[in-house]
Amino acid sequence: MNKITAILIDDEKKALESLALKVKRFFPEINILATCNNPKEGINLINTKEPDLVFLDIEMPVISGFDVLSKVNIADFETIFVTAYNNYAIEAIKHSAIGYIVKPIDNDELKLAVNNALKNIAKKTAYTNNQNLLEHLGVNTKKTSLAIPTTKGLSFIKSKDIIRFKGVDGYTKIICCNTKEILSSYNIGKFAKILDNSTFFLPHKSHFINLHFVESILKDGTILLKDGSIIPLSKNKRPELIQKMQQL
Repeated sequence: MNKITAILIDDEKKALESLALKVKRFFPEINILATCNNPKEGINLINTKEPDLVFLDIEMPVISGFDVLSKVNIADFETIFVTAYNNYAIEAIKHSAIGYIVKPIDNDELKLAVNNALKNIAKKTAYTNNQNLLEHLGVNTKKTSLAIPTTKGLSFIKSKDIIRFKGVDGYTKIICCNTKEILSSYNIGKFAKILDNSTFFLPHKSHFINLHFVESILKDGTILLKDGSIIPLSKNKRPELIQKMQQL
């Protein structure tokens, strides 16, 4: 069984070191990939390392823990918030079935939060819970640009410039209107989770398209895009596509 991976983010260095020691002591099955006291750096770490679990301080200067959660590419990980205050946000966190611990960290509370998170990882509900929390707090969750992990690092592209995604042997090829192509380790399902479904559409299990680039639906049951690409269209998806194009 693979170890559960984690990233710890807190702007207080001593608090970060203390939390890391406790996690290692009580949960040796958790592999701490990185600790970070800079929230901007933390966003990049999450995007590149794709942890199963993130410990995230709420009160950080300039960028809060909630901001970090909203800015990562795909918040598809269990979150345990760390806070020094039992404030209004705690109710929103509880409502969204997300864990939290209050500083100074009590060992029993830490164990309870982590054990719950480990159980939830198997349920694969993290993305939905994180999105529910951000929406409850009124944080904008629509992505206008993406940080795409590639073999060379991170590639940043605007969602409006993406024509389509194509699944290729477990990877995803991203075709943009500036002729740029990117190969990502993310599968299509991950992109379908984070992009606005009023703009992007999954006509086939291996294709995810930007509706603004649809030219026409052809008689043979395929889609013609404005770059000349021909995309397969599942029969059961045709009515939904027509409806979305009329609403666009």
